[in-house]
Amino acid sequence: MGFLRQPQSSSELQDQVAQLFADTREDLYRYLLTLGVHPPKAQESVQEVFLRLYTTLKKGEKIDNIRGWLFRVAHNVGLKVRARQASEEAIAPELEIRLTHPALNPERELLERERTLRFHTAVEGLSEQQKRCLFLRLEGLRYPEIASTLGISASAVGEFLRRALARLKKVRDE
Repeated sequence: MGFLRQPQSSSELQDQVAQLFADTREDLYRYLLTLGVHPPKAQESVQEVFLRLYTTLKKGEKIDNIRGWLFRVAHNVGLKVRARQASEEAIAPELEIRLTHPALNPERELLERERTLRFHTAVEGLSEQQKRCLFLRLEGLRYPEIASTLGISASAVGEFLRRALARLKKVRDE
């Protein structure tokens, strides 16, 4: 998914963007959640990103690295949305666990909840840059793409990731 071939018609452009939406919307949605965007707003934001993609391509602008472009736009949209939603309440990690793992027995559920809460606490303890680098890397972006998305150097990305992983490994081994 490096770049799009030049569409021959408006219909072909719509098909290409629809296919990209199907392929990457979940990745962008998860990334927006990691930025602190609430789920309904994250869904809207993903749609906004693809609307911007369609508009940009319709103007004839070339995008060499489509995945990097999508994450950069999602990052910028997500930061604006998060700033506007500051007064809203986020979903609690405990509720998220119950919604995603309803079949666990009570003992396993308790152990899973404790493990997940330790992990969430460790992730929350990371710096904003460490979290952003980590989540973009988990979405498959390479260091230069992360650097471009966040407006920092690739070596800074490496250092943020190294520190984040060291902290998370420490929590895991406790």
